[in-house]
Amino acid sequence: MTEEKTLPSHFIREAVAEDLASGRFGHIATRFPPEPNGYLHIGHARALIITFSTAVENNGFCNLRFDDTNPVKEDVEYVDAIKKDIKWLGFEWKNEFYASDYFDQLYEYALELIKKGKAYIDEQTPDEVRENRGTLTEPGVNSPYRDRSVEESLDLFERMKNGEYPDGSIVLRAKIDMASGNTNMRDPIMYRILHEPAHHRTGNKWCIYPMYDFAHGQSDSLEGITHSLCSLEYENHRPLYDWFINELDIFPTRQIEFARLNLTYTVMSKRRLVRLVKEGYVKGWDDPRMPTLTGYRRRGYTPEAIRSFVEATGVAKKNSTADVGLLEHHIRQDLNIRA
Repeated sequence: MTEEKTLPSHFIREAVAEDLASGRFGHIATRFPPEPNGYLHIGHARALIITFSTAVENNGFCNLRFDDTNPVKEDVEYVDAIKKDIKWLGFEWKNEFYASDYFDQLYEYALELIKKGKAYIDEQTPDEVRENRGTLTEPGVNSPYRDRSVEESLDLFERMKNGEYPDGSIVLRAKIDMASGNTNMRDPIMYRILHEPAHHRTGNKWCIYPMYDFAHGQSDSLEGITHSLCSLEYENHRPLYDWFINELDIFPTRQIEFARLNLTYTVMSKRRLVRLVKEGYVKGWDDPRMPTLTGYRRRGYTPEAIRSFVEATGVAKKNSTADVGLLEHHIRQDLNIRA
């Protein structure tokens, strides 16, 4: 008889087990939501492995959902590369979705919030919005457009959708609390105008696009995702995530945050990795010098070694940096087993 492996306990496993035991959820559904604006790197591996493994361990499912809400930076090349990397690591998703699949429904949700007096059209300039947001120690200042009528906001939002305004001229904002100690709750922007370029899936149908904070939770809810597992920088966004779900009275996905994976001597900024590729410092995203999963693949790293490395670094609530030597140890160990 094969002895069943006991998985080490950590706070995500404990939270999921509690939710099943209490009846909060009757099954487990997670999602992996990459933005298709670059290739996956070693830092993404932790999020990917935690998210897919949580579903597998609980006989649930994980959806792959591309966060394609910013057509300026997105490309089909990245979509294909991300899918290839996930399969290389040994995971399969149940459904393949895109945030753009929900653009019509998100627009209806926005109309609902306007009608409830929970959202309004703001005509301040981007600089004015930024200045009036306040600081960590000082409250924000209400927009002079905050109390405009529901009817006027509905009319302006329709005209935004119809392309009557240039980029950056007006936005739709949630109406929450400009004095909140959490700056994410200070009337966050829900929709902005982006006329160019054409979206890779919806073409020129839309010239307004939802912000991540508005699209993310509602997409999770629409898919019946039970646990939205996010990196630690979204911890302060959780009250806003819950606010949208509560105001819309939709399926209450639970967000749980964990620490990101950082690696010594390794560039983990996607923005900088994009520059390395586009400015010709490397030969491509799969250059063996790159910390991308496809770069490691060309270097001869195995998916088993990367999974073993990520599991060894654990799941924590505090950001830390793993030594690159630990990753190299796991690849040597795996290659020795195969020799």
